[in-house]
Amino acid sequence: MAVAYIQEFPVDPGGDRSTANYDAVAQRLRADTDPPEGLITHTAGFDEDAGVFRIFDVWQTRDQGQVFIDERIMPAVREVIGDDLSGGAPPSRETWYELHEVIDA
Repeated sequence: MAVAYIQEFPVDPGGDRSTANYDAVAQRLRADTDPPEGLITHTAGFDEDAGVFRIFDVWQTRDQGQVFIDERIMPAVREVIGDDLSGGAPPSRETWYELHEVIDA
């Protein structure tokens, strides 16, 4: 069954809208040319109403998504913000849930 994965990072309402860390990690992942097994779709953007930068992914299975996080995302994050992860704020929300339906258009 397909699953959704969400991460939300709070955004200062009057602050910087930089995506520098996200972009640097994405560049290292090269997911557009070397897509991870099981990824159905990936999205990222600002939700002004909620005051967050949200990453929303759909995976064939949670295990596939977790392998990508552990083996590719976290090493890239450490390259960008450091081994102790102190250069970036942790997500205020991070969750997985099963999807009832996925329609590929």
